[in-house]
Amino acid sequence: MINWITYVLYSALWKLVRYLPEGIAYKAFESLAGISYRRNGKRVQRLRINYRHVAPDVSAVELEEMVKDGLRSAMRYWCDTFRISDWSTEKTLQSTVTNSENFLFEPIEKKRGVIVAVPHAGNWDHAGAYFCAKGARVNTVAEHLKPERLFRKFLAHRERMGMNVLDLDAGVLSELEMILKDRGELVALVSDRDLSKSGIDVHFFGATARMPAGPARLAYDTGADLITAFVAYRREGIEVFFTPPIAVDRAAEKSREIARITQVIASRFEDAIRKNPTSWHMQQRIFIDEDFVERP
Repeated sequence: MINWITYVLYSALWKLVRYLPEGIAYKAFESLAGISYRRNGKRVQRLRINYRHVAPDVSAVELEEMVKDGLRSAMRYWCDTFRISDWSTEKTLQSTVTNSENFLFEPIEKKRGVIVAVPHAGNWDHAGAYFCAKGARVNTVAEHLKPERLFRKFLAHRERMGMNVLDLDAGVLSELEMILKDRGELVALVSDRDLSKSGIDVHFFGATARMPAGPARLAYDTGADLITAFVAYRREGIEVFFTPPIAVDRAAEKSREIARITQVIASRFEDAIRKNPTSWHMQQRIFIDEDFVERP
């Protein structure tokens, strides 16, 4: 019953937001951000903890302003997500600014493949829609969530934008390797959180965080380029910042090289987040705190 209610509520909201005038829709979600802040639930508390790691020297008042801005970013993400499938290709392109996008498109053109690691910042679906509109084949993975019908709805939504979305729970590593090695395509992975035993502990904002090994492992095994990207919100849309390929020593011992590369990814995320912290709207645990419980 709970799953059915969740699906109905999301579906109804999705339909409503698509048909509201743009200004009203975004104002409504900004109001939801304010309501969420005042309720101060677990996700808001976690966002506050994450921002305190990012900006340990700001005052309590400044920290609360960061939390409010981060919640606005998160709600803007959801409003974008509900409306983006109705955007024209022209709007998708015009609302996106990129920096050094050659790091993404050059390895695709040369068929050697590219892995793009991104954090939970801005709207990565918007960035994916932009890459698709520019002619790239975007392959990504999604965690299998409940209810099942809602999970399938989100998959269909991303596939309508031109993405190929794989179910993370189905075991996708070999398929991603094939996509990179045989097709030379783009694999985009949200890569700033993995609290399972397979995650890699990294130094992040002066503390220990745990991030997925997947991007580094794929780069080591396939020889594809591995870059990071940060999606920042701007007034009219998003701005995507790309970094150069990370050097991978395939002659090095595999587990150590994967750990080293993952730390490089973490450091690049850290640099980007410092410049635009409230576009990073991570409302889940990422740091290994005293009450951390490892996932299977």
